[in-house]
Amino acid sequence: MKRRLVLMAGAAAAAGLSGCASQNLDTYAGQRPELDLRRYFEGRLTAYGLFQDRSGQVVRRFTVAMEGRWDGDQGVLDEVFTYSDGRTERRVWRLTRLADGRYSGRADDVVGEARGQVRGNALHWRYTLRLPVDGRTYDVQFDDWMYLMDERVMLNKAVMSKFGIRLGEVTLTFLKH
Repeated sequence: MKRRLVLMAGAAAAAGLSGCASQNLDTYAGQRPELDLRRYFEGRLTAYGLFQDRSGQVVRRFTVAMEGRWDGDQGVLDEVFTYSDGRTERRVWRLTRLADGRYSGRADDVVGEARGQVRGNALHWRYTLRLPVDGRTYDVQFDDWMYLMDERVMLNKAVMSKFGIRLGEVTLTFLKH
């Protein structure tokens, strides 16, 4: 019994430490193709995604029809989500390109400002989303990583958490038309 407790405590400590580990954006600095958000999020795109809870169970599937347009360093990304249950939702991002590959963004359901940075083919994007669930709203944090695969395809993995506790993961595939 004592051995089992020691093993469980060790596993919990390892899980806690690995939860603190984070990717280093600079690792992607030389990766190609180089991601230019203004070029990629210009025009029509479609994304296919799913949300998995922390046990890995797929809880929700969805598609996103997107239209992006830029005027210099200011962009608008208009997203319409259609969920597998037929429900729809709209989010309009207002994006700003800053110096050194950094970006900021705002949307009506984003609390404060989203912050991101591009290196090579990758974007690391963080924000707090006000998420409606069963008639209530919760502020949850998103830690997003996007990877440009080629001029048409980008993959996205995002961890959703609250109070530092991982709630689940969103996986998306973007396709540029």
